[in-house]
Amino acid sequence: MRQRAVWFPKQSEQDQTRLYQFMLKHGFTDYEAFYSKSIEDVSWFWDAVVQDMGIEWAIPYDKVVDFAAGLQWPSWFTQGQLNIAVNAVDRWLSDPQAAGRNAMIWESEDQQTLSFTYAELAEQVNRAAHGLRQQFGLSAGERVALYMPMIPETVIAMLALAKLGAVAVPIYSGYSAEAVAKRIDGSGCTLLITADGYYRRGKPIHMKEEADKAADAAASHVKLVVVRRLGIPVSKRKQAGEVDWFELMGAENSDESTPFPAAAMNSSDPLMLLYTSGTTGSPKGIVHTHSGFPIKAAFDAGYVMDFRPGDTMLWNTDMGWMMGPFMVYGTLLNGGTMVLYDGAPDFPGPSRIFNLVNKHKVTHLGISPTLIRSLMKHGEACYNGCDLTSLRVIGSSGEPWNPEPWQWLFHDIGQGRIPIVNYSGGTEISGGILGNVLLKPIAPAGFNAAIPGMHADVFSQEGKPVRGEVGELVLKNVWLGMAGGFWQEPERYENTYWSRWPDIWVHGDWVELDDDGFWTITGRSDDTLNVAGKRLGPTEMESLLAQHPRVVEAAAVGVPDDLKGEAAVCFVVLDHPPLHPKESTAIISELFEWVTSRLGKAFKPSAIHILDALPKTRNAKVMRRVIRSAYLAIDPGDLSALENLDSLEAIRKLRGQGNSNSLHDSS
Repeated sequence: MRQRAVWFPKQSEQDQTRLYQFMLKHGFTDYEAFYSKSIEDVSWFWDAVVQDMGIEWAIPYDKVVDFAAGLQWPSWFTQGQLNIAVNAVDRWLSDPQAAGRNAMIWESEDQQTLSFTYAELAEQVNRAAHGLRQQFGLSAGERVALYMPMIPETVIAMLALAKLGAVAVPIYSGYSAEAVAKRIDGSGCTLLITADGYYRRGKPIHMKEEADKAADAAASHVKLVVVRRLGIPVSKRKQAGEVDWFELMGAENSDESTPFPAAAMNSSDPLMLLYTSGTTGSPKGIVHTHSGFPIKAAFDAGYVMDFRPGDTMLWNTDMGWMMGPFMVYGTLLNGGTMVLYDGAPDFPGPSRIFNLVNKHKVTHLGISPTLIRSLMKHGEACYNGCDLTSLRVIGSSGEPWNPEPWQWLFHDIGQGRIPIVNYSGGTEISGGILGNVLLKPIAPAGFNAAIPGMHADVFSQEGKPVRGEVGELVLKNVWLGMAGGFWQEPERYENTYWSRWPDIWVHGDWVELDDDGFWTITGRSDDTLNVAGKRLGPTEMESLLAQHPRVVEAAAVGVPDDLKGEAAVCFVVLDHPPLHPKESTAIISELFEWVTSRLGKAFKPSAIHILDALPKTRNAKVMRRVIRSAYLAIDPGDLSALENLDSLEAIRKLRGQGNSNSLHDSS
């Protein structure tokens, strides 16, 4: 799959990037030579990174990485002690300019705004740490669930827990009580910090009710801290122990604002448990440490995306997803500003996300491809009247791109000026494996490099490196931020990532690396369509469908087929609904021909269905596994991440039906 670059960095711009300055400091002017050094000598590389970032240690480390327990279980910065909250907030206070800089800006869906300088954030974190210690006796190693919307208190609580040495367990704010309870039990939390609710598309979502149910359903005795975000009346669980956030913060006691001594943590001590989705099997609690996730996230933000002190980042996400903590630590460890937006990115209109860029002078915007696909249909209404001159980088994560929405974002929104840093890794990576470094040309929808320190390769089914064909994305060496296993499930962790080939991390993505050095992710390897022994990533079929002028977005899944073993079934959302059955039939017939003429008859879908909407999470990620489960009438697993549950009913009714919005292959 040959790619052609459309964005080319000017030499003067390259020279000013943090990545180039870092390379130059260590005697490199060529990215490929620098990258090779970073993967061949990981001790040198990560030692250089923490020094360049100015990470402060309570006790210096004596060795960067130790492999005594094997490649699957490296020990980083042995004998070293630090506290990441000190590095994120406190260390900036000695610089008056940095202390007075905004660390966090919050805007709600109803346009309330708050801002906190580094000095103000430090005070709030100290208050919260005092309150958690005094109210609950919280100490190092205890796990605390954060079931919160994107509000300032979420960040304050996360940093206060880090300062105490406690372990934060961020949980997606859209989960139901059952999903929350499952994660509370899995991590052994005895405290749950939550809110009374939040607004979504103008409607109040009563979060406290779900939090109460989750606490009641948990196996252990769980106490609550509640933030009054909506200020609505809520019942209080007096018998179980519940504290109001205002009370916790000691707002009437000035002594509570005194500095709180940060716990000196071993570099390998847990900082967070980030849970992956539970849509297939039980959710996995990824262990991340004080010296792992935050530094990897901050390196990727600072050196790959060129986020500098004083820059401002807005990432459309949730604290329960990896990119929420990524934004927190990626901004604060680099001395920048985060913008928390608590609301739907297209409410009350399609220009909301770009109005936020305009209003808060955002330099780095993070979005998902699905969000852009959904905005495209509104055209210029998405950005009319928005001054986007502050924007230097657009980041993208979560899923593969289709070429057309990427081009629209690049040309229409970015005017061909703003590089799109496609960024792919995962919760267990602490950031990215592949990205677009700003020292090389960028091609649509792909990646121009493996990120420094990430020894990535493409393996065939036989475990041999391949080029110019799709294979498994693998990592051949360790990296800082690598998962410290699954919480209390070491064997499951090894079986998931390390069991296929000796000392090789198998990530679970299908990827291709072409002769020009461009990488393309074609989908999850467990999502792969295997039609009569021929493998195809669903993204390739979806991209083709989305190129049709009537198709806004598409999803492709594999279903059992008596003849081929597996066949593709496609679901499309059109620019406007068909007016009558004949129009539906005509469009779907066109789409059959559209796909087969481009992919070949072997990959002709067995059926194409028109839907009003695809099932998505709140951060606009299409849930293929849920689509497949609904279509086949099998257990879909945990659906609490799904925002539009009603979309499933339409899919359930389609199986085996030839209704006006469906057509099955008759050939």
